[in-house]
Amino acid sequence: MIRNPFITSGYVSADYFCDRQQESEQLVREVMNGNNLALVSTRRMGKTGLIRHCFQFPEIKQDYYTFFIDIYDSRSLRDLVFALSKEILEVLKPIGKKALHGFWECVKSLQASISFDVNGMPSLNLGLGDIQAPATTLDEIFRYLEQADKPCLIAIDEFQQITGYAEKNVEATLRTYVQHCNNARFIFAGSQRHVMGNMFLTPSRPFYQSVSMMHLESIPLEEYIRFACMHFKRAGKEMEESAVTTVYQQFEGVTWYIQKVLNTLYDMTPEHGVCKVEMVSEAIRQIIDSFRYTYSEILFRLPEKQKELLIAITKEGKAKAITSGAFIKKYRLASASSVQAALKGLLEKDFVTQEKGVYQIYDRFLGIWLKENY
Repeated sequence: MIRNPFITSGYVSADYFCDRQQESEQLVREVMNGNNLALVSTRRMGKTGLIRHCFQFPEIKQDYYTFFIDIYDSRSLRDLVFALSKEILEVLKPIGKKALHGFWECVKSLQASISFDVNGMPSLNLGLGDIQAPATTLDEIFRYLEQADKPCLIAIDEFQQITGYAEKNVEATLRTYVQHCNNARFIFAGSQRHVMGNMFLTPSRPFYQSVSMMHLESIPLEEYIRFACMHFKRAGKEMEESAVTTVYQQFEGVTWYIQKVLNTLYDMTPEHGVCKVEMVSEAIRQIIDSFRYTYSEILFRLPEKQKELLIAITKEGKAKAITSGAFIKKYRLASASSVQAALKGLLEKDFVTQEKGVYQIYDRFLGIWLKENY
């Protein structure tokens, strides 16, 4: 039994997953029709949850091996190969020795990392140091995917990270492997729209026209109202529809923030009680208070010019032309060149997002805290 139905990390089951019926059907249909897919949305919109949800569909769960890796923290092909190797081993281990043996036979470069006890149960000791020759292990992994006894479905989250890898031609290398692998389908999920767009829609890039494109937008407000009120009612509580609307509008329909506030509101509402719209600001206050020390540390560690620009973008809300004289004068920034340098740092650290020339603070709770304190 889940104590709080508004999940803020991971995926539990369809019961705690809000809507996405159309998107789920589209994703499953594309994969089963033999297509690879690029799934694009801003971060925290629910890409991971959607993929995990689709992995539980009977037609996927029964007929495919499903693997999911998040490469947001990866910096090299070695990191990616390690994450993929580890995930395949973890998924195959509970299935049994036969399934794992197929992987074992193909991926010779990792054999030192796998051992079997007297009962034939596998023991996994894979570490990053075991990936001595990433290109070799990658070749072996794709050999396994091609020979696996069931079709494989591999989801790679934050796929745009490969464009910044230390090695050259990673895009071209992966595209070649993906193109020739008939027994596997791939979901390439990413949160930087312009980078993902360039990768899949530019004729000169290796992945051009190799996937179906799917953009994930906000869940409709009426669906969130239905979902929230249903879970409150199940627990013998009530929720005013206006409270859901207030949360939804404040965070512009971004899934994770809505879930986080609803999670707190659910906890604040006693059994047989009513969650009223006035409680929303109190819930947000509780959340921001819990992050207060973290936010102070973040700001303390930021270089001064980046800190000034972050505050300026936060106050502007949706900032355009941030190197213009008007913007620089309005927020008393140093110069266009210093703004450009500071912006580069903020984008690299993911403090700020950029879409169609509009800059916004990434962490909405941090944004509220900054507006209150600066």
